[in-house]
Amino acid sequence: MPTNRPEFSETLEHIVGIALRRRWWFLTTFSVVAIGAMGVYFMLPKHYKSEATILVQRQQIPERYVVPNTTTNLDQALQAMTQDILSRPRLLEIVDQYNLYPQKRKKIGPEQLTKLMRKDIEITSIENPDEQSKGVNAFTISYSAENPEAAEVVTNRLTSLFITEDLRTQQQRDIGTTTFLANQLKAAQADLESKEQRLKDFKMQALGELPEQQQGNLEILGTLQMQLQNTSAAIGRANEQRVYLESLLTQYENMPPGATASGAALNPLDSARVHLAQLENKKAELLSRFSPEYPDVRQVTRQIGQTRALLAQLEKSKKPETTTSSTAPSGGSGGPALVPEDTTIAQLKSQLKENQLEIANQTARQEQLDQQIAEYQRRLNLTPVREQQLSDLLRDYDLAKKNYDDLYAKKTESALATDLAANQQGERFRLIDPPTRPTRPFRPDPLRFTFGGFVGGILLGAAVAFFIETKDKSYYSEKALRARFDLPLMMGLPLLRTKREERRRSARMAMEWLSGTIMVLAVLAAEFYFFRRG
Repeated sequence: MPTNRPEFSETLEHIVGIALRRRWWFLTTFSVVAIGAMGVYFMLPKHYKSEATILVQRQQIPERYVVPNTTTNLDQALQAMTQDILSRPRLLEIVDQYNLYPQKRKKIGPEQLTKLMRKDIEITSIENPDEQSKGVNAFTISYSAENPEAAEVVTNRLTSLFITEDLRTQQQRDIGTTTFLANQLKAAQADLESKEQRLKDFKMQALGELPEQQQGNLEILGTLQMQLQNTSAAIGRANEQRVYLESLLTQYENMPPGATASGAALNPLDSARVHLAQLENKKAELLSRFSPEYPDVRQVTRQIGQTRALLAQLEKSKKPETTTSSTAPSGGSGGPALVPEDTTIAQLKSQLKENQLEIANQTARQEQLDQQIAEYQRRLNLTPVREQQLSDLLRDYDLAKKNYDDLYAKKTESALATDLAANQQGERFRLIDPPTRPTRPFRPDPLRFTFGGFVGGILLGAAVAFFIETKDKSYYSEKALRARFDLPLMMGLPLLRTKREERRRSARMAMEWLSGTIMVLAVLAAEFYFFRRG
């Protein structure tokens, strides 16, 4: 460290000496460069920028009530809109409308002119600071021109184009979406009606064979089988009645004229009473299981009535026979006893005919029940096949119904979103900071020129001072003299000035300091004025 201090002090002393000797070169170069930078600034063409801010206003109605027709990222939509607005036809139209670039239009073609204007247009997105709703919240549109009026009007035109294009795009999108969904809904409705008609026709064709009718068919089949069983039982009873009536009729027809009075061989009256008792027992048995309106109960009741009528007829025919036997002379004929016998035979024949008719009716009823049972058994056998066919039709119908319901819901939402956009309550661009006429140019930057001229003047002045110093062959120190000559230095004489020379030197130094101060102040004043004006 002790060896480095003298070298550092000598170097510093050498630099200070150069600065004092070449001060005018430094000051002159510094002033020329600083003022020259300001002159260059004033000579360069000025560009003025006008800027506008557009806010992306969100939908005013919550999306849970009205779903918008688009979910496109706003950044992508803004880029697409920018490409459309900054297309060559529109930019050339703006150039012709406001007479932009009058000098350059004579030298360059439309393509270069379009590129030049796109370069002067700047669109910057502003991110939303809210973390919960990240994305573009606003964006700025700016245009730079050589005069402030053109910058303002062109920025205003670009702003109106963006707002108009946004409204037009939303309107086309909403109307197009609603129209598309309406057409799709119409087609889905036709398809649904077709499948609904097919399902209806199938149900009409397979009526009674459908799965939902299976339980009813089983119940009806059980009832028919029970009715068939009762009908078979009724036929059996009617056959028993027929046999009984035929036996009675045979007895009456084969009885000799006087055999009825004695009643020794056969007694039809007792047989009728026994049969009546059997029928009453049968009725009591049926009433224990069925109501009086049950067909078998009614049939037995009717047979009981017939048997009672026959029994009454037999009893009636027996009394005249007894009377006749006690009053008639001994040698008389049996003619009077034949009248009641003929009446009984006619009654038996009538009941037998009625019994035969009942057997025929019950037999026909039995055949009808057999046909009905066969029909319901056929329906039950076809039920699994119909269930599979119905399942296919219902699946197609359900898919068509779901498609129709989805399209109807989407069309309703699209129509709501369209009405919302028409009422300007949807997502839209809103101008929050309109373009203003700029008062200061933004290019070239005055601060950059001021700082550049100041720093450049210092550096260039120092370079010129050192350059002049290297060209000077004079010696200003004993060290430099010793380094130049090998001869030893014997003595040194100081510079001796007279009083007059001292006064002149002092005056000259004062003038130099004054001139230098004035020069520096002038440069600083010019820089300050330049900065303030810029």
